[in-house]
Amino acid sequence: MDNETPSTPRGIVWASFVLSIVGVVISTYLVIAHYKGVTFFACPDQGLINCATVTTSAQSKFLGLPVSNLGLAFFLAMVVINSPWVWRRNSLLLDRIRAASLLSGMGFVLWLIAAELLIIDHICLWCTGVHVVTFALLIVVSRTWRSELFRRSN
Repeated sequence: MDNETPSTPRGIVWASFVLSIVGVVISTYLVIAHYKGVTFFACPDQGLINCATVTTSAQSKFLGLPVSNLGLAFFLAMVVINSPWVWRRNSLLLDRIRAASLLSGMGFVLWLIAAELLIIDHICLWCTGVHVVTFALLIVVSRTWRSELFRRSN
């Protein structure tokens, strides 16, 4: 712990924690829908917006795993690392893991958006929810990077 570093503002801590929980909720719904084959709530199945087409496309799997499972694993990890109790540890290693995870997650989101728009030619509203939450989480947490991520370790 670096005592010279100010603690992370409570708003950032709680916003990152709540956004991570929202990501778990949406991802859980997508995982359930994937395995149960249920119709998506509030997502039309005709036209540009078509969750079923997106979530059953070839791009809905990565290395043989459903993307929804990867999203759920990502957000479960984010809930842990963005919990107020973990933020209190004020660890440079945790700050770097949090940053690397969010940058990787956002990179994957950009690939998924490109796949929806350029390959699948359909958009999933629930997937878009995950994309927005990931981006919001990146923005919220990146507000700490200047003071926390680049501090000197002892």
